[in-house]
Amino acid sequence: MGKVVIIGAGGVGTVVANKVAQNKEVFTDIVLASRTKSKCDAIAHDVKRRTGVTIQTAQVDADRVPELVKLFNELKPDLVINVALPYQDLTIMDACLECGVNYLDTANYEPKDEAKYEYRWQWAYRDRFEKAGLTAILGCGFDPGATSVFTAYAAKHHFDEIHHLDIVDCNAGDHGKAFATNFNPEINIREVTQKGKYYENGQWIETEPHEIHKPLNYPEIGPKESYVIYHEELESLVKNFPTLKRARFWMTFGQEYLTHLRVIQNIGMARIDEVEYNGQKIVPIQFLKAVLPDPGELGENYTGQTSIGCRIRGIKDGKERTYYIYNNCSHEEAYKETGAQGVSYTTGVPATIGAMMFMQGLWKKPGVWNVEEFNPDPFMEQLNKQGLPWHELFDIDLEV
Repeated sequence: MGKVVIIGAGGVGTVVANKVAQNKEVFTDIVLASRTKSKCDAIAHDVKRRTGVTIQTAQVDADRVPELVKLFNELKPDLVINVALPYQDLTIMDACLECGVNYLDTANYEPKDEAKYEYRWQWAYRDRFEKAGLTAILGCGFDPGATSVFTAYAAKHHFDEIHHLDIVDCNAGDHGKAFATNFNPEINIREVTQKGKYYENGQWIETEPHEIHKPLNYPEIGPKESYVIYHEELESLVKNFPTLKRARFWMTFGQEYLTHLRVIQNIGMARIDEVEYNGQKIVPIQFLKAVLPDPGELGENYTGQTSIGCRIRGIKDGKERTYYIYNNCSHEEAYKETGAQGVSYTTGVPATIGAMMFMQGLWKKPGVWNVEEFNPDPFMEQLNKQGLPWHELFDIDLEV
């Protein structure tokens, strides 16, 4: 049906490569590209062993628009799936515009020199993509991504008005390491050490990092201490669902993880500015990334599961209703299928489904869009088929 280029050869890229290969009736040509071609080659070899499908590989520096343009002009893909670093979103979008290629990513743009992320940089591309007749799909991982589609699905089928939204993200897995991050350490540490922020009554309320927390019960897992942090999908969801009175994002952290995080911050290893070391400039958090375990290699001994979903309160037919929609994902099963752990799997599968939605013409309209702006139903159907089945609970105590 079409050619896709996947940019990024980490854990999420591994999952996307496997899942697009499993859907070869949709993705007729597949190319995996990253700065380090040997990583792409290793993934392609494993995908061939698992699925029998051949994936082409290529080398590209996604920081450099001319390199991307050269690659896209040579390959002429229908769609680029960006699972590289959030710093590279804009260069890849620029190259897509120059070459007439459609675009999909899993995380919004973040400048390298500031630990801050928001959609305004990418939303600013809306007119250019629309005029070019190209589609750009933003935030198509799990959170953001599936959680945003869950919200759209709830609004379409179960509510007349959504008033309260709490996105809850629990990783109850154990990788056996003293300290490791489940995705790129640099991005992960920047994200979870920022000040918290949530939306209430038309305004954004800022909190100190991890200031608001409480135990929440997760299906098949039980109670886990959960912390309010800021997460990017809140920005688009409050815009696209204006009846929302409050929207928050909760994530679980173990005490040992938080202790390590405090030490990393206190000794300056979370800094994103350059320091002088042995006559050269280094960025402490980038050095830390080099010595921490590679998230892509955590899968083999990872046990337990993730549980991510939306707890929603609102009105249906004049009556208050509560609703909880969620997915639980086994790290062991994810590794068995793709060679990657559950956090990579829960991001890579929705990215693949979003790409399918585009290829099939279901999520295809010129401009720049967040996933909740499309019809949620075909995406939800594919979640069940592609390895991330979802469950619904009605009229329960949401605890939040």
